[in-house]
Amino acid sequence: MKVFRVNKEVEIICDWKKTNYGFKHEARLMVNGMERQRAKCCYYNRTWESFEYESVIQDLLHKTNVLTKRQKTIFMKKERGEYHKEVKQKFGMIGAIASLGNILCDTQKDKNDWKARMIKAGMGEGLIMPDDWDTLSEDDKETRLNNALKEIGGK
Repeated sequence: MKVFRVNKEVEIICDWKKTNYGFKHEARLMVNGMERQRAKCCYYNRTWESFEYESVIQDLLHKTNVLTKRQKTIFMKKERGEYHKEVKQKFGMIGAIASLGNILCDTQKDKNDWKARMIKAGMGEGLIMPDDWDTLSEDDKETRLNNALKEIGGK
């Protein structure tokens, strides 16, 4: 369960539930503790959202007249911004740790191996190395790793 505060009187309570075919997100719009509106979104696999519960919240906000269009827009911009700030911080930390390879390691191969290990550890299964990675020269690996680090906030 996650609670999103819109203002002093209004909050959105979101939760997820398992279904026979996947899962669903549910959202309830609460005004001074009283439920005013509900929405749900069903999924078979996973969601592709800027932040968790984005789709069901958008559906809920579209249905309700409790908030003005301006209030809805401001709320969604704020939530998307908060999520992107969290992601940027996480990637920045991964990049900083991976960049330590330049200091801690002596050879170019060791530096590249360190950077690749740290990026993989931080990114988890979301990172897929190129099929030809093992056949690349150390110079090419260094260039690619440094470009990746530049993108995620490492130096």
